[in-house]
Amino acid sequence: MKCFLRRILVGLITVFFVISGLKAQKMAPLFATQEPLEMKMSFSIKELRKKTNDSTYMDTSVEFMTEDGTWEQVDAEIRTRGNFRLENCYYPPMRLKVKKKSREGTPFSGQKGLKVVFPCSKNKNALDFVGKEFLAYKLAEEVTPYYFPTRLIKITFVNGDDKKKQEQELIGFIIEDDDLVAERFGGSIYDEKKIGPSFMEAEASVRHDMFQYMIGNTDWSSLFTHNQKIMRIGDDTFIPLAYDFDMTGIVNPPYAQVSNLVELESITDRLYRGFCRDPQLMQQVRQEFLAKKDRIMALAEEQLYLDASDVKNVNSFLKDFFRVLESDNFFQKEVLDKCRTY
Repeated sequence: MKCFLRRILVGLITVFFVISGLKAQKMAPLFATQEPLEMKMSFSIKELRKKTNDSTYMDTSVEFMTEDGTWEQVDAEIRTRGNFRLENCYYPPMRLKVKKKSREGTPFSGQKGLKVVFPCSKNKNALDFVGKEFLAYKLAEEVTPYYFPTRLIKITFVNGDDKKKQEQELIGFIIEDDDLVAERFGGSIYDEKKIGPSFMEAEASVRHDMFQYMIGNTDWSSLFTHNQKIMRIGDDTFIPLAYDFDMTGIVNPPYAQVSNLVELESITDRLYRGFCRDPQLMQQVRQEFLAKKDRIMALAEEQLYLDASDVKNVNSFLKDFFRVLESDNFFQKEVLDKCRTY
């Protein structure tokens, strides 16, 4: 009887998440297409760093290419955000707000604010790393209905600090606002700094944790909501939303550091950091990922800004993940025996 009731419960949970996932597919126009958005931006990086912070913006303007191939300008505000990349990268991570009157009738309509991810450095290979981080967000879309929509951007950028005003051709991506993601599920962002793992929805958590293991990410914490947002649906359903994937094995940038939360020698070493759940549920999620193997392995080849060597490295890294999932012994040793109990 207990096994029967458990199957019924798992089935109901699955139906709930499928329905929720379908609801979330009603993307805002800005994210309804995966065609790269061409943009022009011009501002002083020094001023951005000096004059802005988590609550202070500076005025700017942004041009974007319309569907008919013409350029349109919108008034906007930008500020710095983040921690590690803000301190260590030439191009700081930003938050972009297109002013309300200016965004009406544009792809930015309805967008409260966007996270903008630039390359870290001016080196040409920095574009490869931002391309691989974008891929990580696309992989999340394949394995969970709960993710941050993203869109690749092709940026013509002029740094106001450059006396020659030389144009730089960059790629980056934009990430939808946290609150808008939650609104699509009829939820809200849970703002508390700490939440116990037992409060998190089990199925969504295992998918999240397996995804993080797949991309080789150890720089996150559900307990302290580090590099993830928590979405609250109703009174007692808490869902993890993963973000910030540059410190992962799949991206493997030169500045990457192993998280001080774990004892690993290299950023490309994997460690399952999820909390232990019902083994039947963990096996269920294992099978979900295995069923999507072909799609996951093909995704890197579809990315516009990854060259052949990047695709080869990414797929080699992913193959190692699937070797674990395909072996009962490896899955027991590397996942079920490594899951956290505290």
